[in-house]
Amino acid sequence: MATVPVEVPEWAWQRAEVRQALRRQDVGAIFRYVQQYGGASQARIATAVGMTQARVNEVINGRRQVMRLDVYERITDGLRMPDDARHLVGLAAGRERRVGGTAFDLAAFPEVVRVYQTQASAAEEIQQQALVASTLDLLAVRGLGLIGLNDSLLRTALIRREGPRLKARVLLLDPESPALAERAAEIGESAESLASGVRLTEARLRELTAECDVMVYRYRSLPTWRIIRLDSTLFVSAFDTGWEGHESATYKVMETPHGPLYRGFRRMFDALTVEGERTV
Repeated sequence: MATVPVEVPEWAWQRAEVRQALRRQDVGAIFRYVQQYGGASQARIATAVGMTQARVNEVINGRRQVMRLDVYERITDGLRMPDDARHLVGLAAGRERRVGGTAFDLAAFPEVVRVYQTQASAAEEIQQQALVASTLDLLAVRGLGLIGLNDSLLRTALIRREGPRLKARVLLLDPESPALAERAAEIGESAESLASGVRLTEARLRELTAECDVMVYRYRSLPTWRIIRLDSTLFVSAFDTGWEGHESATYKVMETPHGPLYRGFRRMFDALTVEGERTV
């Protein structure tokens, strides 16, 4: 079936309720907003995304869910989603901008070897690499889900009974900085709660100084990127208003001889440690 794109105004993809639906990968809600803001019928949506009208009706009414990645790709292409909307769904950028010309396409960078829909999708690979890595760099906000608790993603990698000790550098948002209060407001949390999470992670990492070589720093800028570097592999995701780094798409970036992404992220991390206040 030939697909025919649906025209949805650019501003519609920026509406808060639409962005929430994209982050939840709620295709039924997305179709309803396409009807509302694009004036498209179920039949028109069906033609655009390569489905039957009956299937679109089932999705809209919650009787059918979209589970396959190739179907998500077909939907985002058929609805002509801009790149930021595609990223919220967990997909890489499209190959061309919707207004013409070449888009910033991560697939054009050989360093980006895989895109995960969320951090949870990448968790198993991250944990496996962490167990054998010799160095870890971590840039987070409070880091509880990554390193601060017993069941955190990277916690077991810090304590090794055999082999060389892990060397870790951890960057956390300064609990006393204006940036922390701004970030707390972005995610609908109190500054006190967010700050206490940072301090808890610092305290839990301080307990491990006899088990591994860990250094903790505080940075004071509004967070944009969450970075996990394990030797020569980066796992990168983004922070934005309304969601946290683990909810964003996660990009696996490998070091290459001439690639700018890996070098750029590592340079940024090193600069933040130089500027930061060491607490552990």
